[in-house]
Amino acid sequence: MVRISGPQATQIAAAILRLNNEPKSWTAVRGVLTDHDNSAIVDEAIVTYFAAPRSYTAEDVIEVSCHGAPVILRHCLDRAVRAGARLAEPGEFTLRAYLNGRIDLPRAEAVRDLIEATTLYQARIAAQQTQGSVSRLLAPIKTQLLELIALLEAGIDFAEDDISVAPVQEILRRLEPVIEQTATLVRSFRYGSLVHNGFSLAIVGEPNVGKSSLFNRLLQQNRAIVTAIPGTTRDVVSETIEFAGIPVRLVDTAGIRETEEPIERLGIERTYEAMADADLTIVVVDGAHPHSLIQTAGKQGKVLVVANKCDLPGFVSRPDEIPVSALTGQGVEALKEAAINLLAPGGETHGGFITSLRHENLLREAVAMLEKAKGAATDGLPHELLLLDLYCALQPIDAITGVTTADDILNRIFSTFCIGK
Repeated sequence: MVRISGPQATQIAAAILRLNNEPKSWTAVRGVLTDHDNSAIVDEAIVTYFAAPRSYTAEDVIEVSCHGAPVILRHCLDRAVRAGARLAEPGEFTLRAYLNGRIDLPRAEAVRDLIEATTLYQARIAAQQTQGSVSRLLAPIKTQLLELIALLEAGIDFAEDDISVAPVQEILRRLEPVIEQTATLVRSFRYGSLVHNGFSLAIVGEPNVGKSSLFNRLLQQNRAIVTAIPGTTRDVVSETIEFAGIPVRLVDTAGIRETEEPIERLGIERTYEAMADADLTIVVVDGAHPHSLIQTAGKQGKVLVVANKCDLPGFVSRPDEIPVSALTGQGVEALKEAAINLLAPGGETHGGFITSLRHENLLREAVAMLEKAKGAATDGLPHELLLLDLYCALQPIDAITGVTTADDILNRIFSTFCIGK
C-alpha cells in the first residue's frame, strides 16, 4: 500500500490513477495505475480516501492498495513523487497525527511498540496504549494534582475575598494519594520493562544434570544435543521463546567442571560470560547429587535454582529449589512463573502498567517533586513555595500527557469556588 497525506493528496492521486468513480471520504473505489505517459495500465488498485480531519494524520489521506510486486510499488511511489509528493521521513505519518492533535504522545510511542512487537501479548499491550491506556492511567493523578493546585492558587489570588486557604491536613490528604498512585506506576515499570524488552536467561550447571534437556523442554524442540557423555555441550546455544507473552532469550551453556580439555575449557569460559550477561541465571542441579554452583552464580546476579529429575524415585529437593523434570515437563510452568516473579515482583497489576523508560524517568521526577511538596506542607512553608513544587511535579506528567495551560488552572478555580457573585 502507498499512502499519500497532505492537502494535495487527491490531486496527486488523480494524476497517477484512473479512477472509476469520484472518491468520497471513507469509501474505496477501483482504479488503475498507469505508466509514466498514461498510455498503458501497470496495475489495478483499490483507492481509499479519508478526508481531513477524519484520517490517521488528520489531513487528507489517499491509500492506494496495489498488488505486492516491489516493482509496482516503486513505480507508484515514483509517479507520486513526480506529481508533487515527497517520500515520507521515518515515522512521519504518526508525527503528523501527533502534531495535528489526532493522537497524544503516549499513543504515538505505542505505534512504534506495536510495529516492533514479537509476541501477541506485546502487540495487545501496545494496541491498548494506542487507544490511550497510558493517558487514562495518568488522568486521575493529573486531575487530583490540578485540583490541589487550583485550591492553593485560589487561596492566594483571592485572599482579599475571604476565601479560606486549605489547612495542612487537607493539603496532605489530597497530596498523599497522588504520591502513592504515581509511585505505583513507577514500580509497575519493573514488569512493563519485561513486557517491552524481554529478558535473557542462562541455564548453567555441572555436566549431565539436564541443562540441555531443560533447554529443549522449554523450547519444545530438540535444539541442543543431549547424550549421557559428560561435556557434550561445548559452546553457547541460544534461542528466543516466550514466557507468558514475554520474549525470553534462552541460553544453554557448557557444563562447569574441572577439565584439561582445551575446547571444553573454552566452552566453560563462555558459560561464565553468559552468566554475567544474563538478566537471570537458572542453576540446574541433579536432585540426587550434591551441587556447588549456586553461590558462584549468585555473585553474577539474580538466580533460580532448579532441581531436575524430579520424576526419579528417591528425588529430594530443598525448599529454595524448584523441582522440575526435563523429561516429562513437570514443574516447567512453575519455573516460568518463578522467573517472571523474581525479575518483576507482583507481575501484571490490575491497575495497569507502563512500558516506556521515558515515562518511568518522568514519573520518578514527578514523585520526587511531590515528596518535596509534602515536606514543604508539613514544615508549614508559604503556599507560594508549595505551589512551585507542585508545578514542578506537573511538568514531567505534562511531558507524557500534554501541556496544561493557565486556562486549565483558571477553569478549575472558577468551577470549584463561587467567585464573582
